Amino acid sequence: MDLSIVVPCCNEVDNVPKLGAELMPVAAALASNQSVEVVFVDDGSTDGTLPALEAAFGEGRAPQGVTVRFERHPVNRGLGAAMRTGFKAASGALVVSADADGTYKFDTIPALLAQFKPGIDIVTASPYHPDGGIKDVPAYRIFLSQGASFLYRVLVDWRVHTWTALYRGYRRQVLEQIAFESNGFLAGTELMVRAMLAGFRVAEYPAVLYSRVAGASKAKILRIIRAHLGFQGKVLMHRLNLRRLVEAPAQS
Repeated sequence: MDLSIVVPCCNEVDNVPKLGAELMPVAAALASNQSVEVVFVDDGSTDGTLPALEAAFGEGRAPQGVTVRFERHPVNRGLGAAMRTGFKAASGALVVSADADGTYKFDTIPALLAQFKPGIDIVTASPYHPDGGIKDVPAYRIFLSQGASFLYRVLVDWRVHTWTALYRGYRRQVLEQIAFESNGFLAGTELMVRAMLAGFRVAEYPAVLYSRVAGASKAKILRIIRAHLGFQGKVLMHRLNLRRLVEAPAQS
């Protein structure tokens, strides 16, 4: 496959029509000049998400030229675990991870992919970029996300504005070489930070983040805050230890 689109799903039955109306036409258009697969990962849904996905896109119901695969966790394991399952199942040279609720518009996938210039390994959606935007998202969630992104900018790379988006593109070698441990919402941030510390290069795609229309958010705010603070502490220690190693010869 040239392109894989991985979509983690947990109790997203209300968004299955949106996936059919908005994601699949984009996948079909991309399939006109390359091979494309869509990998849905059902993360222990209890609302009938997987049967609805299979009814909508299984057994010849996907658009022509688009391969659809279904992965399933019998119980809910978290967004990070669903990402790992989807990435393992994906076979594309480029892999896009996308939100099932379409809070980043699916029709922007071609524009995101266009940011893969030579030397770029990850392209991340960036509503906090000066050319990005936010529409109708609750203020408290933006405050927390921007606060976390600010700290990662200080700790890792000031040039990257947004660190918390799931909507991203990865070259396959990133996913093959970089492991991430989080099972929760920290996973995407952890993966990008570890990749950047390993020398992979990131570009931002200025995107508009919209509010969820159907279904309920699975984010547990206090749990996410604790996870980010813990990981930021690890990144800080890594930076300090690396600095000590660099300075050691001059002190000896």
